[in-house]
Amino acid sequence: MEKIITRHFGQENSHRLENYLKDKGYEAARKALTQMTPAQIIEEIKKSYLRGLGGAGFATGMKWGFIPKNNPKPKYLVVNGDEGEPGTFKDKYIFEQDPHALLEGIIITCYAIGSHKAYVYIRGEYLKSIQILQGAIDEAYKNEFLGKGIMGTSCDCDVVIHPGAGAYICGEETALLESLEGKKGFPRLKPPFPAVVGLFGCPTVINNVETLACVAPIILNGSEWFFKLGYANQGGNRIFCVSGHVNKPGIYELPAGITLREIIYEHAGGIPHGRKLKAVIPGGISAPVLTADEIDVKMDFDSLKSIGSMAGSGGIIVMDDTTDMVWAAMIAARFFAHESCGQCSPCREGSGWVYNNLKRIYHEIGRPHDLANLPGIVSNIGGNTICAFGDAVTMSVGSYVSKFRSEFENKIKERVCQI
Repeated sequence: MEKIITRHFGQENSHRLENYLKDKGYEAARKALTQMTPAQIIEEIKKSYLRGLGGAGFATGMKWGFIPKNNPKPKYLVVNGDEGEPGTFKDKYIFEQDPHALLEGIIITCYAIGSHKAYVYIRGEYLKSIQILQGAIDEAYKNEFLGKGIMGTSCDCDVVIHPGAGAYICGEETALLESLEGKKGFPRLKPPFPAVVGLFGCPTVINNVETLACVAPIILNGSEWFFKLGYANQGGNRIFCVSGHVNKPGIYELPAGITLREIIYEHAGGIPHGRKLKAVIPGGISAPVLTADEIDVKMDFDSLKSIGSMAGSGGIIVMDDTTDMVWAAMIAARFFAHESCGQCSPCREGSGWVYNNLKRIYHEIGRPHDLANLPGIVSNIGGNTICAFGDAVTMSVGSYVSKFRSEFENKIKERVCQI
């Protein structure tokens, strides 16, 4: 299978410019800046069916096209590298193994949307990633791939790294913008959308790291090539992060049309010690959990949505038959309760109630009404908050209860029997 995003991973000094240039590095940027108009680039990205690989799966070319053409304000590109989703660690490898692929994608994107400045919002705990990316940026400036008059053209582009402060909610694009502006990471009401009123009140495109790493190969090889690598309405490959109960955890670049079963058993080596599969989170902790009977689904955005889950960030967490699903639900709820920004009362209060209910059930001090109340609590969170965080609580925790309800009931029965 042809590698796109991870083609340089594992090579010695793959993060250095001299090695990136040996494999057609920055040729796509040169082609874009000297042979294509911004409109042609956007159209090429649209035809490639590149979708946002940070979680939402929105069509990338369409997002770029939302930037107003005649707005006199500066335009910005913001790179979302916050990566706070449990089970997800793909962006870290791009930062550290192939930062120039990201920078080349940034240059092309900035030219396409009429921007001259990009901010890379990166998870603050990624100290090594920050150091390597800054080194790559310095190399790019020194060799005139960034700065004024890139590659002898009239295009200017500056890139600035902004470390986050460990808030999961800042992975939400408008909370990220608030944080970049020096404010609390509170999601904004939409509309207006960032494409019109974004960073510093100016038109802004926000893209994930992995999404931008795909841009240069598309421009170099063509949209049709990229589209054919994918499946249905999703072009190309994507990186899947596999963790949990598998023999070979790690990252795997695979076509979007691959099935979850193939990822677990053919690429990640199956379940250790001959145990049976019990459940899988297919797209980071926010994604509704799947049972062992549901893993023949294809891993593109639309296929997972059709069975009530989501591809999300591509973070696959595998659980074998030793896993206590009440415990798994409680851990997820604990994360959501801790990471709620507190702006919306349904999420601020509701996520804590969900966690406390599950904690009582897990520790066998729960009563029947703790389980009976959960559907009502989560239904009052989902759809009643400014951002999708509340929906994540609803979908994630609700899926554990609905698909493994007998385990929750048994915990309560054990408690009742002890009285």
